[in-house]
Amino acid sequence: MSTTGVTGEALVDPFGRTVRDLRISVTDRCNFRCTYCMPEEGMVWLDRSDVLTFEEITRFAGICVEHFFVDGIRLTGGEPTVRAHLPILVKQIASLRVPAHAPSAFAGKAPDIALTTNGATLRNVAHELFTAGVSRVNVSLDTLQPEKFLAMTRRDEFHNVIAGIQEAQLAGFHPVKVNAVIERGTNDDEIVDLATFGRENNVEVRFIEFMPLDAEHGWTGSKVVSQDEIVSAIHAVYPLEQMSSRGAAPADRWRYLDGKGTVGVIPSVTQPFCGDCDRVRLTADGQFRTCLFSTTEFDMKVLMRNGASDLEIAAEIRRAVGTKWAGHQIGQVNFIRPVRSMSQIGG
Repeated sequence: MSTTGVTGEALVDPFGRTVRDLRISVTDRCNFRCTYCMPEEGMVWLDRSDVLTFEEITRFAGICVEHFFVDGIRLTGGEPTVRAHLPILVKQIASLRVPAHAPSAFAGKAPDIALTTNGATLRNVAHELFTAGVSRVNVSLDTLQPEKFLAMTRRDEFHNVIAGIQEAQLAGFHPVKVNAVIERGTNDDEIVDLATFGRENNVEVRFIEFMPLDAEHGWTGSKVVSQDEIVSAIHAVYPLEQMSSRGAAPADRWRYLDGKGTVGVIPSVTQPFCGDCDRVRLTADGQFRTCLFSTTEFDMKVLMRNGASDLEIAAEIRRAVGTKWAGHQIGQVNFIRPVRSMSQIGG
């Protein structure tokens, strides 16, 4: 790993993986209370003074883009659309430029900006976000049954989410991707139904294996529906053909043999993709994490608010990436569950 501090170098971890993707949580707040993510009551929200400002987020993103050629930025939460004036932040990030000499398809251009949302209020901001510079949207939708949706999210917002997906398509997002966390005994009976929804509505469904990040600590391995099970269930109804290697992307993908689109699976538990991981994360309160399951955080907010220079912050980013693990170790005896739940880390 380079330790020169020279602007414009690849950020490589101890296992030879180059960091290209920065995931930024813009808020820990959410308008849902999904059972696999948050407790129904009792969440203690960050004080607003502890949440990074748009200027701080943009500054940190700019250091990653300009110093380390990071060319993908995903905005998450909590629920990012509950952060007031989110399109302003998008415009600020879209004003950044990947260095022209970077080994990237985005060299000389703005980084690729994506958004992960629960979709409940997406219909109100989809056009504004698209105009501001968001290029890709992932909407969480774990069930197509309104009553089950209410039970899983503890909010009666199913029809608003469907409307949000439709409005995102009208705004120009293509394809809109739908994320579905599959939990055995809860919604594993809807795998084919969700695949059908994707085929009929021109969206790419991405099934996600249930991970141990639920706030109520109810996760067990027996609740995980594996990638093999998911693909087999779909293939039995809609024959599939696996697509080429995903590279650093988290999803394995298949195309339908009848030409009606594609489907993906993120096999975080049964077939972890840690060996190709190119992601790092920044929490809403400015903690830098090198893995979703990391037990160590690096405080970038303190550095920024105490007057650290861009070079000093870049050096701390480099030091943090130098500690990145080979993998998350889920299912192994030495696995340590993160203290924070998914909503506090950022999806």
